[in-house]
Amino acid sequence: MRTPTKEIAKKIVKILRNERPDYIYLRDLFKKVREELAIEVETKRKRLPYVPTEEELKRYYDIVWQAREMKHMVLIKVLLYTGVRVNELVNIKLQDIDFTNCQIRINLGKGSKDRIVPFPINFRETLMLYANNGTTSGAIYLFESNRKKAFTTRGIRKILANYAEKAQMQQSLSPHKLRHFLFTWLKKQGIDDALIQPYSGHETRQSLEVYSKLSLAESQKAYDEIIDKFPIR
Repeated sequence: MRTPTKEIAKKIVKILRNERPDYIYLRDLFKKVREELAIEVETKRKRLPYVPTEEELKRYYDIVWQAREMKHMVLIKVLLYTGVRVNELVNIKLQDIDFTNCQIRINLGKGSKDRIVPFPINFRETLMLYANNGTTSGAIYLFESNRKKAFTTRGIRKILANYAEKAQMQQSLSPHKLRHFLFTWLKKQGIDDALIQPYSGHETRQSLEVYSKLSLAESQKAYDEIIDKFPIR
């Protein structure tokens, strides 16, 4: 019969107390313990996220187009073209859009970091007309309800899910799945991870060094050269 873990923990604490261990010390200690006991770390297999096909996405956007809801069309295109997270999307203000350079500033994104995301030049006129209408009506955020309140993340997910249901999609579409589609599509076009990262908001220890040497200008150039082939125009 095994000794209860609580009792074992107390014995270990007595041994370690004088060592004044921190997290790193304990992590390395128990790694050595696992090695001495030949205990393998069990990891769950990560399931690949569902990414819609180009055909599915075109069918989906056809349904959006038929609805003739300009706000929804612009919203979905912003998600598709920029890959922003839904909580970042709801916080985009009209003043964050740079129409000259076809860029949107994301303030306090994941990890409380600011970044710039691009959008295609062929989307500039549509986005400008939509934004000008918002400015005229006194809007602050890019996407606001009729009550002049910023859209909620829940509301946006519901909008996308409704169109997915009408389009009879294999799975419901979420903002994150559209984000996956963009970055998967860019990869298929041969765009390197190091060029995607500066505006995707991703950051890993392994890639941090190489990414830090790449400028946003390089990323934008690669994006501009390939985005005309995007399945949704």
